[in-house]
Amino acid sequence: MRYRRLGRTGLKVSALCLGSMQFGWTVDEAGAFEIMDAFVAAGGNFIDTADIYSFWVEGNPGGVSESIIGRWLAQRGRRREVVIATKVRGRMWPGPNGEGLSRAHIIQACEDSLRRLQTDYIDLYQAHWYDEETPMDETMEAFDRLRQQGKVRYLGCSNYPAWRLMEALWTSDRLGLARYDSLQPHYNLVHRAEFERELQDVARVYGLGVIPYSPLAGGFLTGKYRQGEQTASVRAEGVKRRYVSEKSWRILDVVREVAEELGVSPAAVSLAWLLAQPAVTAPIVGANSVDQLRANLAALDVVLSSEQLSRLDQVSAWQEG
Repeated sequence: MRYRRLGRTGLKVSALCLGSMQFGWTVDEAGAFEIMDAFVAAGGNFIDTADIYSFWVEGNPGGVSESIIGRWLAQRGRRREVVIATKVRGRMWPGPNGEGLSRAHIIQACEDSLRRLQTDYIDLYQAHWYDEETPMDETMEAFDRLRQQGKVRYLGCSNYPAWRLMEALWTSDRLGLARYDSLQPHYNLVHRAEFERELQDVARVYGLGVIPYSPLAGGFLTGKYRQGEQTASVRAEGVKRRYVSEKSWRILDVVREVAEELGVSPAAVSLAWLLAQPAVTAPIVGANSVDQLRANLAALDVVLSSEQLSRLDQVSAWQEG
């Protein structure tokens, strides 16, 4: 396993982060325990979750993924070895204050996450997406208070546009508050512009760690989808709406070509491309089984040549407009 510093901080995380949105959704608790055991055995130390995971599943009120991770931490006794990242913003209880990034919601949601995770601190606490109704100084002051209390060690954000991220950084600087040290953007070979247009430069200049989610485009970049064929899976329709286009099929063709040249999977090539991007710290990979996890971890051993990187860059390049 390779380790990288999270942005400008001294915190070292594994070059692949284990996502847990599937825990309690497409993976039951026993399966989640097996996946986390295998991840740590391979040297992984970075696990990402969120308080709302996975409320969209019938009968799931949210908090299920955190609770599964909490029980695993308690049973395995490996809290010090693992960097736990979770998120706050989504609706977790009824009423007008049951969601958002207000002081009231953040402080209560943090207490709830700590209880579910069965820990007294969160390594990386992230704003899941921005809240246009709450002043930025209120949000950052609430996060700063949690850090001063020792309940949170580092702060990050996800799904922030560049101007909102800059507002947060400037607010922290102006008021002398803890700042965001990481960004979790939507970034992969078929979805580059959202991050590269402006956020990439902000992350580089201000020293933010970058932990992209959906690095395999919901499974599209694993190569399991074939043009003109129907694929039956929980996420198939969402993948079709979000990623499938003539250009994305061309990108996947090149990914498959490079994979064949190297004797590895398309998923390993797609992750290796992300790992080769200077701004990226650790892509977040999900897995429904230990076999899937190991297939993703194989990307750490893939070295793309400059010619292969150039081909992937060129076929996936985006243009303004």
